[in-house]
Amino acid sequence: MFGDLMGMMGKLKETQEKVEATKKRLDTVLIDESSSDGLLKITLTANRKIKSIEIDERLLEDKEQLEDYLILTLNKAIEKATNVNETEIAAVAKEGMPNIPGMDMFK
Repeated sequence: MFGDLMGMMGKLKETQEKVEATKKRLDTVLIDESSSDGLLKITLTANRKIKSIEIDERLLEDKEQLEDYLILTLNKAIEKATNVNETEIAAVAKEGMPNIPGMDMFK
């Protein structure tokens, strides 16, 4: 019984290490998002850190329009990055979970 418990604890530790490695790797996965007309381009990591923002000169003439573009485009980029992040972390976590009866957490 204790061997099984020790084996599960080892597998959980290994999974935790894999999750941490995946989080570091996601710092290198870039997500690009643009406004529908291409006047604003944003790049961020899958860990939702902004890497770059490119603003077309025409948007600098209207502060309100620029703010709207930033909100819409950033939200789309963050949503994409969150989906990639959650999918990657869940895959690693599910792969490393011990098979405990009644604990089907990732169906």
